[in-house]
Amino acid sequence: MDTDEKEPLRVGAAVRRRRRTLGLTLAKVSARSGLSVPFLSQIENERARPSVRSLQRVADALETTAVELLAASDAARTVDVVRAATAPGSPPQSEPQTRPLVAGHHQLRATEFTGEQETGCEFKHRNDELMYVADGAAEVEAEGRVYRLERGDSMFLSGGVRHRWRATGTDTRIVVVGVADHVDATAEQRR
Repeated sequence: MDTDEKEPLRVGAAVRRRRRTLGLTLAKVSARSGLSVPFLSQIENERARPSVRSLQRVADALETTAVELLAASDAARTVDVVRAATAPGSPPQSEPQTRPLVAGHHQLRATEFTGEQETGCEFKHRNDELMYVADGAAEVEAEGRVYRLERGDSMFLSGGVRHRWRATGTDTRIVVVGVADHVDATAEQRR
């Protein structure tokens, strides 16, 4: 591929997010922008690429700017690789470790916990969370009830559920994935 080739504008996800944030239908955006509903739908589903002029019309209808839509689109298309620690001098596997699996500031957070761990404190996250036991076992106390999770088990915790957990062996590896706290994805917003 030629490195000087310009990539067409890909803003569908950003347009959809902004439209939904404003509570607008495609018909309302169509009326505001003068662009057809089918064309707007194609933009949102990445089946059509708007010209700069059309993008500005969409941005005006969504009470934002084309620059903001493009910036939001670029952020939505991030590809990051987080490699497993392989450097010499890494702590032995028997020592508890915590490592982020998502780099940077994104809507998703994911962390891997390895080894025997005792969180000791109670958590209550704003948004949903999933815990997956890749190896070993863990005990999770959620809303006053204790659950034992074995290798391959997972637990979903909706936002607001009080919980604490501990890994019960040195061979335990747990992956916790959740919607980042800076994102407002609470049940009240989804209604």
